[in-house]
Amino acid sequence: MALTKFFKPTVALFLLVTLATGCGTSKRMTVASTALLLEDVARASYKQSDLKLIREGMPSYLMLIDGMVEALPTNKRLLITAAQSYASYASAFIQDEDNAYAVELYAKARSYALRALEQNGFKDPQSQPFEAFEADLQTMQTTDVPYLFWAASCWGSWISLNRGSMAAMAELPRVVALMQRVLVLDEAFYYGGAHIFMGILEASKPRIAGGDLAVARNHFQRAIALGEGKFLMAKVYFADYYARKSFDRALYLATLDEVLKTPADIVPELTLLNSVAHAKAQKMIAAADDYF
Repeated sequence: MALTKFFKPTVALFLLVTLATGCGTSKRMTVASTALLLEDVARASYKQSDLKLIREGMPSYLMLIDGMVEALPTNKRLLITAAQSYASYASAFIQDEDNAYAVELYAKARSYALRALEQNGFKDPQSQPFEAFEADLQTMQTTDVPYLFWAASCWGSWISLNRGSMAAMAELPRVVALMQRVLVLDEAFYYGGAHIFMGILEASKPRIAGGDLAVARNHFQRAIALGEGKFLMAKVYFADYYARKSFDRALYLATLDEVLKTPADIVPELTLLNSVAHAKAQKMIAAADDYF
C-alpha cells in the first residue's frame, strides 16, 4: 500500500537527511516541496479505513511535520496542516484512553493553529485586549475561515480537557467569538463544523450557566443537514451530547444505528473520520446501559 511507505520511519529519516544536505535557497525550495507533499499525504490518509495503519504511522508523520515547521516557521498552510494532524490524532486515537497525553497533543495543535492565524494577519489572538481581538475578528473574511475554524477547534479542544483551570476557561470567550465569526462567514465549512462545536458547547454547559439543550439540538441538526448526513461524526456527537444528556435512549440508539448503517467511504475524503465514527458508535452502543 503506497500510503504505508510515507509513514515508514526510514522514509521520514531519508527526507530529513535530504533536507539537511541542502543549503540556502535550494534547501528552502526542497523543504517547501516536501511541505506540499505532506498535504498530499494528509489528504490520502483521510481516504484510509485502516485505523491501525494510521494510528501506528501518525507519530512518524507528526515528527516529520515538526521538522518541516522548523524549516518553514511562517508557512501558514503548513502550520494549519500541522494543527489539523495533531488535533485529529488526539481526537481519533488518544483522547478516550489517555487524557494527559491528549492535552499535550491539543496544546501542540493549538500552538500551530494560532501561529497560522497570526501569519494570516490576526494580531496576537491570545493576549491582546478582548476589544481589540473582536475588532480584528470583524476584519476577517470568507477566505480566512479555515484559519479561524482550526484555531477555534484546536484551542477549544485544549480548553475542554483543562476545565479545572480557571486560566484555560478564561480563554473560552475568544474561542466562541472565533466560531461565531465562522458561522457568519461560512456556516457550511468543514461539514458544518462550527455548528457541531456550538452544539457541544451548549450541551456541555449546565443550565444555570446558560446551557440550552434545545439550542444544542438545532446546531447538531443543522450540521447534519449541511453535511447531508455523510459526516458521521456529527451524528456521533449528536447522540453523545444531545440524546444522552436528554435521557433519550431511543434517539441515542437510533442515531448510532444510522452511523453504523452508513458506509464509511460514502465520501472518499471522509473515510478515515467515518471509520472512527463507526468505532466510537459501537463502543457507545455497548455502553448504553451505563447511561440510561
